[in-house]
Amino acid sequence: MKNTALTTTHEALGAKMVPFAGYNMPVQYDGVNIEHETVRTSVGVFDVSHMGEFLIEGPNALALIQKVSSNDATKLTIGKAQYSYLPNDKGGVVDDLLIYKLKEETYLLVVNASNIEKDWNWISSKNDVGADMRNLSDAYSLLAIQGPKAVEAMQPLTSHDLSAIKFYNFEVGDFAGIENVIISATGYTGSGGFEIYCKNEEAKQIWDKVVEAGAKPIGLAARDTLRLEMGYCLYGNDINDTTSPLEAGLGWVTKFTKEFTNSEALLAEKTEGVKNKLVAFTLDERGIPRHDYDIVDNDGNKIGVVTSGTMSPSLGIGIGLGYVPKDFAVVDGKINIQIRKKAIPATVVKLPFYKG
Repeated sequence: MKNTALTTTHEALGAKMVPFAGYNMPVQYDGVNIEHETVRTSVGVFDVSHMGEFLIEGPNALALIQKVSSNDATKLTIGKAQYSYLPNDKGGVVDDLLIYKLKEETYLLVVNASNIEKDWNWISSKNDVGADMRNLSDAYSLLAIQGPKAVEAMQPLTSHDLSAIKFYNFEVGDFAGIENVIISATGYTGSGGFEIYCKNEEAKQIWDKVVEAGAKPIGLAARDTLRLEMGYCLYGNDINDTTSPLEAGLGWVTKFTKEFTNSEALLAEKTEGVKNKLVAFTLDERGIPRHDYDIVDNDGNKIGVVTSGTMSPSLGIGIGLGYVPKDFAVVDGKINIQIRKKAIPATVVKLPFYKG
């Protein structure tokens, strides 16, 4: 089990620690609902240092990124980030990721913790252009400072104007007394805020100053309920090696203006039309939909499975995502979630669940 640079800090704060993606991580401190509410209304800080970071550099860095990723990285300018995914050769998804353009010919790829080795091997196997690749994952920490009060609370910690950093843009500069920190206006909560990339030895100082400035520590359980209320995909649940990115609703980051891994087959799938779709639903009655619960039609026939589900802390109702045949993927349409012996009626809705 790996530790982050802040594991002992979380333990000292009384966090409940659990194994996650091979790391010892804080799942909660004061309770999921309290922490969730903090991020929706104020400001919280997550240790997400288990995420992976790869540096891709050199004259052929962009060529490699264009080949392995679905989005068009030529659109990136220095100081901008982009959401994308790595298609595999079989119509599925190796991982989803963020791509940052740090300098001309220098890019940072941020990947999911559970996929670090898999992604590294995959990208390396496609690197026949001689791009310089470095795996920085074990040397870097990542803190997510999230919530509507993040700008106001964190402004005293930096000389950069945080309110001027637009969504999916970043600055490299001073933060909490440390130089050359990446301050990125990104996150996985839908409540605004920043993600801070720093070296492991700098993480404790930054964490302490962020907490002193008013951010409450938040665990991974609330991170999951927050992302689900926005309908953000979670790798391993909503997308994986066998799910179609087009069925998952990732067509918006699939750019057929270039060739990339499996682009021909994905374009054919788009042209033909997908068979299934990842839909969002809310339960019409009390109940909690869970990962892998069956989705059934009115006659009790199985038509799909729940990929993510929870009791929404913000809305107070059961919410979830799941794949169904496209005939059932109609907003306001009715499906049923099999919870133990009862088929609970549910309504297909438009994302996000939480509208702020």
